[in-house]
Amino acid sequence: MKKIFFIFVFSAMFVNALEAKYTNCEFQNEHYSDICKKVISHGVTYSYANKFLLSYLKTKKFDEVSWKYLQPRHIKTHRAAEKRANNTLVKYIPKMVKHLKKYKEVYDYSERKYGVNREVVAAILLKETSLGAIKPKHDAFIVFNTMVVRTPHPKTSRERWLLNMGKNNMAAIIEYCYAKKLKPNECNLPSSYAGAVGIPQFMPNSFNYTQGYKSDVADLTKMEDAIVSASKYLHIKAKFTQLIDFSKFPNMPKIEQEWYDFAYEYDNASFVYAKSKRSNKTYQCFACQKPELSYLKEYTKKIMRYNNSSNYAIGVLRLAYDAHNLLQRR
Repeated sequence: MKKIFFIFVFSAMFVNALEAKYTNCEFQNEHYSDICKKVISHGVTYSYANKFLLSYLKTKKFDEVSWKYLQPRHIKTHRAAEKRANNTLVKYIPKMVKHLKKYKEVYDYSERKYGVNREVVAAILLKETSLGAIKPKHDAFIVFNTMVVRTPHPKTSRERWLLNMGKNNMAAIIEYCYAKKLKPNECNLPSSYAGAVGIPQFMPNSFNYTQGYKSDVADLTKMEDAIVSASKYLHIKAKFTQLIDFSKFPNMPKIEQEWYDFAYEYDNASFVYAKSKRSNKTYQCFACQKPELSYLKEYTKKIMRYNNSSNYAIGVLRLAYDAHNLLQRR
């Protein structure tokens, strides 16, 4: 009898917990409170926000692999490897061209709508996930939750950056899942170790730039939606409205190699900037005093709105340049 009574009481408590009425954003973790308040201000209900932030599967699990790779020494290694990655990807340009032909209808649509070269978008998708071949192994929400929990009292600018990135993207995921009418434990977004989602590797706080192809809601794991979303992102975020005239580009293989030599010589090298817009940090600028590179410099800046790395941007434009020339010959 006692056993039955205990089961009855426990079941009642469990049901009450599930049906708890949440009316505020009070959490022991002040950063969870901030996230809750933010999503509530954007239309998410208190109940949904609380259930998400109290979910064991979402906020009590941590991604230690992701956290390790986000440490400074690993980021430095990643940047050093980017040059080798660009050189390796050149051999996949025929694969890019085959991809461009396969999705010609989608690229025709996105070029007309957003004014972004198909070769540029294909190069980005190649660099990000090898045109969808690389499958993510992390969960975006858990990646960002780990950042927030591991930096409760940030002391350095890097820690503050990690904390803010974690909070903003946690909030974006909650809002996305709420709009999709997904229960918290059903809302799983496979991501990179840095929390980037889908074929084009969008951060969740950039989901507002996504666009479906012939659908209202984008699915970034679908190639068609990835193409259109990457085009829309560059169109809005980078003001990319005019197709590149590749005949105005210099010899990209030659310029790319000259840039790598320059970047090897100077630790503070930038392809396009002499000074940071956000701080007083100065750079050794490769293209600043070279008027013959002004057209390339303009579009390098636009690609850097997608990924703020000179190596990344030059790698994308080199791939796009070679793919365009190969398409012209076929």
